[in-house]
Amino acid sequence: MEDNVVILGVTKTTSLIFDEEFPQLKKVDVIPYDIRYSKSLTLAVKLLADAPRIFKVIKRERKQLAQIIKDYQIDVVISDNRFGLFHKNTECIYITHQLNIQAGLFSFIANKIHHYYMAQFNTVWVPDLEDRSKSLAGELSRKNRAKNVEYIGYLSRLPIIEIKENTYDYLCLLSGPEPLRTKLERVLIKKANESDKQICIVRGSRKELKFFTNKNVTVVNTPVSDELAKIITHSTTIVCRSGYSTLMDLHHLQKKNCILIPTPGQEEQEYLAGYWSQKFGSQVIREKELSSFSFI
Repeated sequence: MEDNVVILGVTKTTSLIFDEEFPQLKKVDVIPYDIRYSKSLTLAVKLLADAPRIFKVIKRERKQLAQIIKDYQIDVVISDNRFGLFHKNTECIYITHQLNIQAGLFSFIANKIHHYYMAQFNTVWVPDLEDRSKSLAGELSRKNRAKNVEYIGYLSRLPIIEIKENTYDYLCLLSGPEPLRTKLERVLIKKANESDKQICIVRGSRKELKFFTNKNVTVVNTPVSDELAKIITHSTTIVCRSGYSTLMDLHHLQKKNCILIPTPGQEEQEYLAGYWSQKFGSQVIREKELSSFSFI
């Protein structure tokens, strides 16, 4: 593996973290999906409404991949939930934890489309355990008709840090699309300023912070993996979205005292929040309930 040359496909958004984590690796710009979120529609409904545009992006993405394979003599392509990163003459691997998409009334059609694209890849890697009793994603990652599935276990880029003593009473991990990220940031900073607890806010953004913070509040923009692992490890309670990558990081670092705030309209996060509440005892707060939340 040490002799392999790794090339990262990045967008304007993902290049921020990849430039910091892997400055030595070659990077190429790939076509962004530019998923547009709605205040009134769930993510599944919005994606279905936006399907014609997304299908065009997938076609362009496949043409771009063919050129990248030719330019760099690529042997293996690993796609993180990108349908178009497939080429019939190259070993192509698709990564997803959603073998069973949770989309309410639209679950059937959403899964039909997803399984159609998954079947075109040589292998589908699922970052979870096949043992249902140890699963982090619950029904999302359960195999049904897919035949090219391999469970590869939990994934995390964060190193294990020795625990000495906790620095923060609360850690707020912000992530996700705008303007929802900024909206949650504004609420949590206001709540933090009203508290006397030691609180750290990892913003997940390099945008200028426009809100005042008291001395008990520490703000970090985009920490590298070592720094983020230390912050998480040395925090008593984690407040975050219930995105699967974040949950895998918390499980990896054995942080079970969590307050999960699912992104509004994202059924996947709603499901994961409920699943983690039942399986791991996480507390769940809906965004509309944040007015009564406080750091105590």
